[in-house]
Amino acid sequence: MKNFLAGMMLCLLFLAGCGGGSGSKQVVIFTSTEDFRTEHMQQLLDEKFPDYDIALQFLNTGNHAAKIKAEGTQTEADIILNLETGYLEGLQDVFADLSSFDTSAFLPELVPASKKYLPWDKSSGAIVFNRQKLASLGLPAPASYQDLLNPSYKGLISMPNPKSSGTGYMFLVSLINAWGEDAAFDYFDRLAENILQFTTSGSGPVNALIQGEAAIGLGMTLTATEAINTRGAPLEMMFFGEGAPSITTGMAIIAGKENRPIVRDVFQFAMTTLVREDKELYCPEPVFKDQPNNVANYPRNISYADMTGVYDLAKKEKLLERWKY
Repeated sequence: MKNFLAGMMLCLLFLAGCGGGSGSKQVVIFTSTEDFRTEHMQQLLDEKFPDYDIALQFLNTGNHAAKIKAEGTQTEADIILNLETGYLEGLQDVFADLSSFDTSAFLPELVPASKKYLPWDKSSGAIVFNRQKLASLGLPAPASYQDLLNPSYKGLISMPNPKSSGTGYMFLVSLINAWGEDAAFDYFDRLAENILQFTTSGSGPVNALIQGEAAIGLGMTLTATEAINTRGAPLEMMFFGEGAPSITTGMAIIAGKENRPIVRDVFQFAMTTLVREDKELYCPEPVFKDQPNNVANYPRNISYADMTGVYDLAKKEKLLERWKY
């Protein structure tokens, strides 16, 4: 009997330390940030909360949103970071009210009236290219979207797929707003003939450039800048006349999880230290009032494209049904 009771006590103690109950030391965070940003966040979290078990799980934008939508408040995640604002708008019923947190440091236009999520970042897209690789092939750097249709670039261009990547979708919307829907889709049909690969994530084109698989990428400004600064990649960026496509992302707590003190602690740290360090080191495009750009080689004074409707989920569903790649 003593052995049986001792075994039962051990089981109960084990169960009490597992899962997401109020006494648990575990916090699960879903994020769509690139590896280098995720690794830095994990380091900061481990240093700040050595007694907590904090797990950062990467999901690309499309899978991130689909998982939260399918699982709702029963998801294993406690906190989500870096999910595209359009998806956040459609998932607000799943999120906790964040009114009890001080949001005054953020740009007010980026904080929704519902206070169901807060801004994480604003990120732009750029035409990224390797001038050395182009020169070795005897090819000029492109100066416009029309230049990318040059048959000489066949198999040398990489672009994120709008169906799985927020970066790819923002390029699509920017050209729809600039040229009209039919003209934009006709353009991408023609561009597809030169595409090496439609990648599943926004960082894919820059990775293809670094690996020498592509010469030109429709990629993320922050990913290209990071590759230049930390890997010495011989990359350059330009923004065509239509302007830089851009998108915002945000962070939230899953409804019901906000009552756990450990989750509140981690989210408070995320919305202050994590997001500020991320802007300081990687993505300085403004989400805070009077936010400086201290990142070496990060473009200044970016002229943004018209992104009207980029967060309209009904419109997005319609446009992605038309996208065939």
